[in-house]
Amino acid sequence: MNIFKQFGPIKRGILATQKSLKAASFCFSRSFHDSSVEVHSEEQEVIIAVGSNVGDRLHNFDEALQQMKKSGIQITRHGCLYETEPAYVTDQPRFLNSAVRGVTKLQPHELLKVLKKIERDMGRTVGIRYGPRPIDLDILFYGNHTINTDILTIPHERIQERPFVMAPLVDLLGTDIDDYTVKLENLFSKRSGGLFETWKKLGGESLIGKDGMERVVPIANQLRNFSSKTSIMGILNVTPDSFSDGGKYLSTQSAVSQVQLMLSEGADIIDLGAQSTRPKASKLSAVEELDRLIPVLEAVKNMPEMEGKLLSVDTFYSLVAAEAVSKGAHLVNDVSSGQLDSSMHSVVATLKVPYIAMHMRGDPSTMQNSENLEYDDVCKEVAHELYTRVFDAELSGIPAWRIIIDPGIGFSKNTEQNLDILMGLPIIRSEIARRNLAVSHAPLLIGPSRKRFLGEVCARPAAAERDPATIAAVTTGVLGGANIVRVHNVKYNRDAVKLCDAMMDRKGSYPCQGKR
Repeated sequence: MNIFKQFGPIKRGILATQKSLKAASFCFSRSFHDSSVEVHSEEQEVIIAVGSNVGDRLHNFDEALQQMKKSGIQITRHGCLYETEPAYVTDQPRFLNSAVRGVTKLQPHELLKVLKKIERDMGRTVGIRYGPRPIDLDILFYGNHTINTDILTIPHERIQERPFVMAPLVDLLGTDIDDYTVKLENLFSKRSGGLFETWKKLGGESLIGKDGMERVVPIANQLRNFSSKTSIMGILNVTPDSFSDGGKYLSTQSAVSQVQLMLSEGADIIDLGAQSTRPKASKLSAVEELDRLIPVLEAVKNMPEMEGKLLSVDTFYSLVAAEAVSKGAHLVNDVSSGQLDSSMHSVVATLKVPYIAMHMRGDPSTMQNSENLEYDDVCKEVAHELYTRVFDAELSGIPAWRIIIDPGIGFSKNTEQNLDILMGLPIIRSEIARRNLAVSHAPLLIGPSRKRFLGEVCARPAAAERDPATIAAVTTGVLGGANIVRVHNVKYNRDAVKLCDAMMDRKGSYPCQGKR
């Protein structure tokens, strides 16, 4: 039985990690009471809670993760990021909380010693218990072992009373019950009746967004809750050959004028692209792309109207991504999810900006070839393929809280498959949740705007005539769970999105209906 029904979803690096995890010891649970005990085994899978409420909280997270990696802890998964009200001692700043899952050869007390050193090195001192701290690192689980010594208790003794720990802990698992999930359930049930049952009793997913607990994405020195309001991403292509607006915004002046229009009509994000990714498009070099991109990016970034707005760069080159972020871009939007540049994930990890991972097979010149359009179940296969790319991104150091997922409407899909994707967004989320709940909670972006499949359905061969169909597609997507919509015509889609948000908010209070 799927115990998560109560809640509602190859690259070398992935294979290497899977082999590493299989090598970890999953023998029967053992209890230790001597602080000198050692676990003589291969790598152990561990879960570590992370919290901060002093100074630059996000920087503290990034630094702690980096120090853990340097100290022999290979992080394989990240929970979502939560901003929470303080517990126990309430007169202090709000916390950021999450949890990470990884493998290590460190013995339990060696691991504790390493984590305490990281805390001290980052400025934590002995102070009020449960009081403010720049970083807090707690071992929640160590393999399948129970440890009770004078200085270490595993599983952590207060997990069950802390929603800010339980939420990211559950994020690290999937709805499919694997061996590790069973081990955690067995360990936790000895204390409180089971991990998932405890989360359900606390309130589960219904806690998110209320009672001082929000799931957030760090971006542009802000923490954004993309589930509270659908965001509009306005498209700006500075290309001569894009399928809809190619050649219209090649000059900096025309590009700036279009951005001013989109911002005045309600755009939250401007997505700037200098390389066409239409079917059969020829590929520019990174240098050629930068030559087109940077003058416009700099001009747009300096516009007064961009205050409080976000700037995204649409590229599959790591070099372009790095240069664009250095010039002020806040997000990287990669149609290939790292497939077209093997350095993309590691570079974005160092940039510490959100990463939009989109599903595509092949590249723009081959994505509509017959072999790339073969699916038995398009929603399930897109979910599986997209998740494997996100997993690779996580292994490269991009945490789940900086991931945005895009099922790639119009990329490696025919008309019927695009329709299935639009109608099947909840299926895509649930399929991803089978492997990793954190990734299934990531903001979901859709980009149906003026795409060919709309023209085929509505008999509109000219892309500019597809705005009414785009509005219908956007409406379907938002009602199906999309958090960001990427469009050419901001004005009309803004109204559609506002109505969808109002309906979704109303749904939460309507009799017999679930919360958004």
